[in-house]
Amino acid sequence: MADFLDEKRSEIGARLKELKPLVEEYQRLEAAAAALDGMPVTAKAAAPARGGGRTTKSPAKRRSSSGGSGRRGRPKGSGTRGAEALALVTQSPGITIPELAEKMGIKQNYLYRVLPGLAEDGLVSKDGRGWHPKAAA
Repeated sequence: MADFLDEKRSEIGARLKELKPLVEEYQRLEAAAAALDGMPVTAKAAAPARGGGRTTKSPAKRRSSSGGSGRRGRPKGSGTRGAEALALVTQSPGITIPELAEKMGIKQNYLYRVLPGLAEDGLVSKDGRGWHPKAAA
């Protein structure tokens, strides 16, 4: 009986290991779809959204309840901070990261990751300490 249980545990473990990448891919796609649903459709949104929706760095967009991923909190890409930051930059050209953080009610360090991502996508540019929207193409 013990051999049977050990064999079944081993089979289940192997199958879980086999399915884990597929589950992670599903969660990444789900987060990407949610991020796209939250973005306004404009000429500026033609480029991939940045901010909470990083698409070029880490592919790790996992739910904290997925277990075993080691990543805490909500999945990357599920927020709308990038869109919020872009809107504030558009409203107040030349705005600095400390000013953005204060208006958004978040810590500055998050914006030091978000705004360079928006710049990579051609949505904003930095001039000195201030950030400016790029002209719509």
